[in-house]
Formats: sequence, structure tokens, C-alpha cells
Amino acid sequence: MRAPTRFPLLAPATLVPLLAVVTLAVVWGRVLPPVVEVVVVVLLAGAVLAAVHHAEVVAHRVGEPFGSLILAVAVTVIEVGLIITLMVSGGPDTATLARDTVFAAVMITCNGIVGLSLLLTAVRRRVVVFNPEGTGAALATVLTLATLSLVLPTFTTGSPGSAFTGPQLAFAAVSSLFLYATFVFVQNVRHRDYFLPPPREVLTSSPARPAAAVGDEEHAPVPPMTTALGSFALLIVALVAVVGLAKVESPTIEAVVADAGLPRPVVGVVIALLVLLPETLAAARNARRDRTQISLNLALGSAMASIGLTIPAIAIASLWLDGPLVLGLGATQIVLLGLTAAVGILTVMPGRATLLQAWVHLSLCASYLFLAANP
Repeated sequence: MRAPTRFPLLAPATLVPLLAVVTLAVVWGRVLPPVVEVVVVVLLAGAVLAAVHHAEVVAHRVGEPFGSLILAVAVTVIEVGLIITLMVSGGPDTATLARDTVFAAVMITCNGIVGLSLLLTAVRRRVVVFNPEGTGAALATVLTLATLSLVLPTFTTGSPGSAFTGPQLAFAAVSSLFLYATFVFVQNVRHRDYFLPPPREVLTSSPARPAAAVGDEEHAPVPPMTTALGSFALLIVALVAVVGLAKVESPTIEAVVADAGLPRPVVGVVIALLVLLPETLAAARNARRDRTQISLNLALGSAMASIGLTIPAIAIASLWLDGPLVLGLGATQIVLLGLTAAVGILTVMPGRATLLQAWVHLSLCASYLFLAANP
């Protein structure tokens, strides 16, 4: 990763997040004409690209797997704020918004980002190599969190519908937070080596590309602390701008979804796609540099953070939110989650993957998106 060692004040990566935040302050709470909405969309895209750039600078400074963790947690914290904001403003009609957004994040990360990362590496190296110990542990945690928080509410009998009772929701929130905290400890302290890219000699075992081209990002100079701190601050600004501008555009999104006759869960899908865009681009860039392990860390770490941080936050917010909080998945969603679990396990266990596994995951993601719009 060729992280810059300077911090130019007039660079687009510096100016765009600041301009996006200023625009957010100006347009917040106003009805926008079409021309202004186009400007907002352009700034939203620019803020996404800026977020990816600054996340890579910070990641290069702190090293892995801390770098992947920074982007995953930062995006998820903003995602939680967006969900709560929409639920407060939407009232009872948004009872399933948290479930729809979290499930969309799980399916998009575990199938879309994972499949894209495997595809981008496999087309160049034929065989994708990664650490099954760390990736398998991350996948197991994601599946456990998803089952405890999103599947069990459908089958519990303490309250009507697909909702937890108060004690059940509290237990799910504490369990989710504990599992996420434990994983972070294992990833960054106890077994940090499980989540680092495989050794160079393992990556270069494939004849698809010469060894000299692998790991060239390791020779990029590490940015100084001042640059990393500046990028971290601008990363937060960019993420706030991304989610804030997405919130500004949310009435238009909801109107378009309603006018098209699409079901309400599509709103959650759109929110997840917007929020996960920085991580998708970061994962794709790492995959193109033969850093597939980092891409998988980003994908599964994002899914894990999306559940492990969102469910506790929503549980606390439910104390003052009006209306029920529906977390239980429907039959179609449970089938897709079960299939994702089976395919993910078979992909991760060998520690090696090909184009076939990439397309299987991408097909699952496409199936989820299609069925979300056509239940």
C-alpha cells in the first residue's frame, strides 16, 4: 500500500470531506431541489473515496490487523447512528429497519465483499491463499452473532411476533458485545498472527505471477504520526459526511422505493450498501494487491461489528423508541443465512479458494438482493 508520507492541505482527500460536512450542515432538514440533490450525491461519492484513502493511511501506520479494525468500527458506529436517527424520525413504521439493515450488512459482507475479494485475486493468481485459523474464527463469530440476534427472535415464545422480550433483548445485547470484545482481543492480542497475510513464500507458490510482484506494498514508507493523526480525523469527518448525506437523501430513497412498489426492507439494503461502500472499495484495493487476508478481515470484521455493536446500541435506544423492535428474520432470510453459513465454512476451511468459490458467494449476494426486492 503506497501510503503518502505528507499531508497536503489542498489535496482532494482533505478538501472533499470538509466540503461535504459543510454541505451537510447547510442542507440538513431542508427540502432540496433536484440540482442540489445531484451535488449531494457527488459529494457523497467523493466522501466515500476520501474515507477509503484515509483509512488506508491509518492502516499502514498502525499495521494489521488494527488497520482493518479501525475502518470496521468507525463505519459501524456511524451506521448505528443512522439507524437510530431513522427509527426516531420514522416511528412504528421502522420497527424492522435495524433487522433489515444488519441482515443486509451480513449478507453483503459475507457474500458480496468476500466474493469480490476472492474474485479480484483469483483472476490474477488462480488460487487465493489466506489463513483459515483467523478467517474461520471470524466467520464462526459472525454466524453465532447472527443466529443469536436475528434468528432466535423468530422462534422464541415470550412475546408475539418476531421480537424479543425485554430480558431476552438484554441478554442478546450483552452476549453480542461480549463476543465482539472477545474477538477483538483474540485478533489484536492473543492470536494476532492468525489474521496477518500468509508468508511471502506461500503467496508466491502459485505460478500465475512472479514472486517479485507480491508484497510490494511492504516497501512503501510508513507515514509519520502527524499524517496518520490527520488522516484519522479526516476519516471520521468523511464517515460522518457519508452517513449524514445518506440521511439527507433517505427521504428521496424511501420515496423512490415506495413509488417503485418495492418492499420496505429495500430501504435497509440501500442504507447498508451506502454505509459499506468505503469498506468494499478498501477490500477491493487490498485484493488487487494480493492482500486477500486483509480484505477478508475487513469483510468479516464489518459483519461482526455491525451485529456486535448495533444490537447493544439498539437495545439501549429501544428504551425510548416508540413501537416494537422486530429483529427476527423471515423464512426466506433464514434459508439464505443458513446457505451462507454452509458455503462460508466450505470456503474458509481449506485456506485456499478459486474463481468457483468467488462466484458462489457473489451468486448468493445477488440472490439476496433480488429476493429483497422480489420477496
